[in-house]
Parts: sequence; structure tokens; C-alpha cells
Amino acid sequence: MLVVDDDQNMCEFLEVVLNKHHQVQWETSAQRALERVTNEDFDVILTDLNMTDINGLDLCERIMSLRPDVPVILVTGHGSMDNAVGAIRAGAYDFITKPIDAKLIGLTVGRALQRRRLGEEVKRLRKSVELPGVAGMIGNSTSIRRVFDLLSRMRDSDASVLIMGESGTGKELVARAIHEQSSRSAGPFLAINCAAMPPSLLESELFGHVRGAFTDAKTTRNGLFVEAQGGTIFLDEIGELPLDMQPKLLRALQEHKVRPVGSNQEVPFDARIVTATNRDLETEVAEKRFREDLFYRVNVVNVEIPPLRERGADILLLAQHFIEQLAVRAGKEVKGIAPAAAEKLCAYDWPGNVRELQNCMERAVALMRFDSVVVDDLPERIRSYKADRLVLSADDPSELVTVAELERRYTQRVLALVGGNKSRAARILGFDRRTLYRKMERVEGRKSTPPLSPVSPEP
Repeated sequence: MLVVDDDQNMCEFLEVVLNKHHQVQWETSAQRALERVTNEDFDVILTDLNMTDINGLDLCERIMSLRPDVPVILVTGHGSMDNAVGAIRAGAYDFITKPIDAKLIGLTVGRALQRRRLGEEVKRLRKSVELPGVAGMIGNSTSIRRVFDLLSRMRDSDASVLIMGESGTGKELVARAIHEQSSRSAGPFLAINCAAMPPSLLESELFGHVRGAFTDAKTTRNGLFVEAQGGTIFLDEIGELPLDMQPKLLRALQEHKVRPVGSNQEVPFDARIVTATNRDLETEVAEKRFREDLFYRVNVVNVEIPPLRERGADILLLAQHFIEQLAVRAGKEVKGIAPAAAEKLCAYDWPGNVRELQNCMERAVALMRFDSVVVDDLPERIRSYKADRLVLSADDPSELVTVAELERRYTQRVLALVGGNKSRAARILGFDRRTLYRKMERVEGRKSTPPLSPVSPEP
């Protein structure tokens, strides 16, 4: 960082204050500082307002014309409203007054550097990248790369796959990627949401029916299992499958035959089965809402999709990708995301995951007034979002809590963040599932259903 002040003592003071965390250089001449900015690269510039050769506001404007990506912080001994407005108009990142508070200026510089890094990240992501070998999927974080690696390893497999993840994480996109990179890619990909229709219709949709099987069955019709011959059938939200239909699905998966509604004959099929759920199926089995034998049948290969909040810079990568798509449809010229807006996007918790991000970017492109998405273009819930945090320190001893209470709050927070998925919460907390159930009994004041037996089923 570069400090500019015609008072050498102030320059030396700021160097001492800021040098603990930053590499600080200084100039007592604004003209020399401007020459250096022209030829050298700085991450942030801190300049006095009143100087003898070039006024701080003029210096800020000249720096902005040369290096608009470098945040400039103005410092003055006269904290008037006119000076503050002038600083903002000149393009300054922030405006602080003397006497200088060491802690405050450290925080201000830290935020400015974070804004600079986000700006660089946004520029880097202006051209969205589709990773090779994973159809239609975008991401570069460690957590999503693990998913990509797992998908690439099952290219030659025909095993059943269970995709797990919160709502909006892109489970159907993963299912399509599994199909498109498999040997069955030339065959059909048929998807059905098990929660989207009543049980009677669902059975007919999956297994087919013969003429006269029920009132409206005027013709014989093949179900999806037969229609997906040579391809893939995707059963979304399998955790919602009615309990009385689960034995029929289990038999179909075991025998590779289905019995249409109203028929005494079984029909063979050849299709790969991919299922998905946003529920914790292990808990569903433990609480007798999902058959254990069916769980093991569909869960040969398990793919767990990370929530968006755990994917770091992928948030900006995906946001940029959506903006480019939406801008073309809207006929708008959009450069990208302003650093302040990028900061808000990265700080938000994204309970709706990628689907919510796409919705947010659609809103932003529809409402934007400039050539970049700015904070005002984002929904209020994102603009005003403040992360929930556990407070571990307090000035008043009466505000401190016991370790047991701290553990209770943290356990509840983790469970909330993973959408109640007890298996995932147990992994994050470092417990086995039985320990988590015991702790939940203490938290909720009731007896919890014990987890699954660790004994594996017979093949």
C-alpha cells in the first residue's frame, strides 16, 4: 500500500501502525505518488486531503482515471459533510478523519483490500469456465471438484446412484451429467418427481398400466421404466415415495422387471436407475419412513452435492455465468458484478442454493441501471444479510454461558445449516450418529430414534 501525506511524521506514524499486516511505502509529494501509481502496482492508497502540491481530491480523481481498480482512502483533519461528499464524488473508497484511530484505520484498509481482491476475482470470472468432462456443470471449488472426480470415475459403471443434497443444489443437473457421460448417453433420459403426483398416478407413471386397469385407462400404456429402455431413469425426491409403493420399486430394481397396473404379466426393462433426495435417508430408515432394503439398493454409489455456501468463489463463478446468459436474453450489455455486490453475494448464506442465486441474478439483470450489477440490484434479504455467529466473548461475566449451553447452541446451528440432515451434521461435529442422537435428546428434551445398524445387508 502507498501512503501519501506532505507531513513526514504522519507518514512514519501510519507506516508503524499498518506495517504489522501490510507492506507500506510512503511519499510526501502527491506528484511523485502519482508518478509511482502510473508505473507501479499498489493494492490500496491512503492519502491526506490537504497537501501543498496536489489536493487529495484531485489526486484521488487522477488515480481513478489511471487505476480505477485501486481503492483510495482519504484522510483529513476536517470531517465536514462537504469533504465527505467530495471524496465520494472523486471515487474514494472511504473517508476517515483525524485524529486517526489505529484500530479503525486497520479495519478500513482491510476492507479496502478485500474489495480489491473481490474486484480481481470478478474480473477473472468475467468469462465463465465450464470444466471439461462434466456436462453443463460449473465450479472450481475443492468440494465440487470432488463431485466431478467421482462422476468421472463412474463413466463405465451401470450401478445405481443416489444423489443427495439440499434443495436447489442441482441434483437433476448431476443426474443428466451421469447419463450424458455414460455408455447409455444415446438412450433416453427420463425424469420424474416422486413428490409431484398422487400415489395412484405415480404407480401407473412408473410401471405402466393395461387397458381397463382403472376408470380412465382407455389404452395400454408403458411406464417410464420401459420407456427408458437403453437409457436412464431419474427418480427425483425418492424420499417422498409412499411406503406402500416402496416394495414394488424394490422388486423392479432387483428383477429388472415391472408389472403394469392391472396386469398379471411382468415386463423386462433395461435402464439405469439414478435417484435423488434432499432428505437424510438414513434417518428416514431409522424412523421407519423408508425401507432399509430399498435404501441399500438405490445407494450403491452415493454422490453428495455440497450446498452453495460451502463452495466459496463458485458463487461468483456461477453468478457471472447466469448474468451472461440472462444479459443475452434481455438484450443488455452487462460487464459483470461490482466488487461491493460481489462482497454481498459471498457473505450471504444461500438457503435456496444455486436455484436462489439464479433467481437473484435474473432479478438483478432485469432491474439494473448501470453496466454492472451493483448492491442496489440485489434483493433486500441479501443486501441486509448478517451471518449468525456464536459470541465467544463478553465484557459482562453474567453474559457468559456454560460449555453445555455453548455445545447445545452450536449443535442447533449446525443442524439448521445442513437442513436437519443428521448424518451430515454428525460428520461436521465430529460425532458418530448415535452420539448426535443422545445430544439431541438433551437439546430437545425427548427421545430420538436410534440410527441405522452399521451391519451391511446381504448382496
